Amino acid sequence: MLDLAARRRSIPTLRQRRRALLLTLVLGLIICFWGLGQTGLVDETPPLFAASARGMVRTRDWLTPRVNGLPRFDKPPFVYWLMGVGYALPARELWDPLGSWAARFPSAIATVITMLVLADTVMVLPQPQDKNPPQTALSIALAFALSPLVLLWNRVAVSDALLCGTLSISLLFQWRRFAMPEHQPWWPAWFMLGLAVLTKGPVAIALMLLTLVLFAILTRRSRSLLDRLHLVPGLLLTAAVSLPWYVVELVVEGEPFWNSFFGYHNLQRLTSVVNNHLQPWWFFLPLMLLAALPFSLLLLLELSICLRRCLQRQATLEEPPYTLATFASSWLLAIFLLFTAAATKLPSYWLPATPAAAILIGLATCMPTPSTELHRWAWKGTAGLTLLLAAILFASPTWISLVRDSEMPTLPVELVASRLIMRAAVCILISGVLGLILLWKKLSGHLLIMQIPLIMFQITVLVPIISLGDKVRQLPIRQVAEFVRCSRLPGEPLAMVGVIKPSLHFYADQVVLYEGRSKRALVNLSDRLRSEHRYGWLGHTGSELSVPSTLLVVIDQSTLSRSYWQSMQRQQLGRFGIYEVWRLHRDELEQRATLLSLSGKRPNWRQPRPERY
Repeated sequence: MLDLAARRRSIPTLRQRRRALLLTLVLGLIICFWGLGQTGLVDETPPLFAASARGMVRTRDWLTPRVNGLPRFDKPPFVYWLMGVGYALPARELWDPLGSWAARFPSAIATVITMLVLADTVMVLPQPQDKNPPQTALSIALAFALSPLVLLWNRVAVSDALLCGTLSISLLFQWRRFAMPEHQPWWPAWFMLGLAVLTKGPVAIALMLLTLVLFAILTRRSRSLLDRLHLVPGLLLTAAVSLPWYVVELVVEGEPFWNSFFGYHNLQRLTSVVNNHLQPWWFFLPLMLLAALPFSLLLLLELSICLRRCLQRQATLEEPPYTLATFASSWLLAIFLLFTAAATKLPSYWLPATPAAAILIGLATCMPTPSTELHRWAWKGTAGLTLLLAAILFASPTWISLVRDSEMPTLPVELVASRLIMRAAVCILISGVLGLILLWKKLSGHLLIMQIPLIMFQITVLVPIISLGDKVRQLPIRQVAEFVRCSRLPGEPLAMVGVIKPSLHFYADQVVLYEGRSKRALVNLSDRLRSEHRYGWLGHTGSELSVPSTLLVVIDQSTLSRSYWQSMQRQQLGRFGIYEVWRLHRDELEQRATLLSLSGKRPNWRQPRPERY
């Protein structure tokens, strides 16, 4: 048991704590906000979030998200509200012309705040083996922010990073309340849990409770945990924060909201596979290692040490302030168990586990030098793995041509020409070499020193690669949208067939009828133009004289090769990348649809689809 005087000596002063938090904030802003709005939104899901938030600002309806003229019951509103703040800022079109900064703001700011709470938690309650808490705090915050999974999702305009932030802050506050109940109030953890429920639904409560149950089992402190965390008042506070929106939305929207949000997006994702996201039961095992690169071995080492200590009942002897590793292990295992049990599995589901993994990685490296032979081997393995990753990147000319995407056919050539992959190899090589040097040098901050080149990787490699991908993949869609805005006749419908890009709706700023490549898609389009109603749009106006005789069609090259589209009479207005823009007479479309209907192709667009837009 740690001597009380030694513990007090290890707690940073207020000045040290402020300096560490300021440095964490600066690095977090650089990592998360550097070049945040310089690229457009990436299909398919982010434009749906962005369009819904922008629509809330315009209509001042902050209750129901709507996109492309239809309600969107995919997620609760907190992420839309935060995006809406960005879209409501003055002169936003001047400093955020692509609309992507406002849409990505919730993800980026949630990541930065999570970094700060992680760092502050480590400094407020230093662990026994930690000789330099400010240094450990910074390295843990960076281990979280530099996770490959976090680097990607903190720049994606969806709700996953916001859920990670709100749930992680709630869990950290819960542990702080358990560890020092006299200094940490009980209510902030449950308030943040309410925001997590407003971000992605009741799954946040399930993850919180499962983490607490596992922590109680591993430490055998269920009674003191319940007493300190105020479970019942806490859940009531969470309900008070989150429940009003659900009740009002259910009253206003009724059965469609219940069936879509609770039935499809929660219960059905848990019990059955949706959107073809079928993965093996062990899916999150390799994902855990990939998300912790290049420090995966350190994560495995600390996790195994902690679990072994729990199995030997040594965790029951830990004083509450020294249970951070046990709590982080419970947190990580809760997410692994719940989402492994779920039928639908996505990489983003692991995102809320990345702060727990960062804590374990940081605690495995907070000694001035590797303290045991196992730690030395883990450090050797980490340095070796980093060098292996660098070697793979240096060899990119031999495998880069295998990267194939029909929407980005020139990407491999442009990547080689830009030499960005070689720049990435250099950054990771420097990190690996530093890792080897640190094995023989008695220096503190091993993890932090290895992370410095990875920060440079984020700024000098990842952000430019995202810009390159945007130019190849998303720029043609924005060009199509701008062309459509200039070329569309009054009242003329707009359709996109084949490759479906919601960003066309966002950037063209009008309703788009989306259909796929099949023959039935053509029949659906014809029938929808006659009878579909959407908020702010009608397929017909009720007066034959005012019905537009043409429509604009955006079609990709692969779909164009189908015979039932290729032989149609149309006026080609423009070509942008793999997309063509047509003006098509509706009579021509009707005739082709009639022929296909006679051959047995009937419209099916009226059938309920939970993710229709």
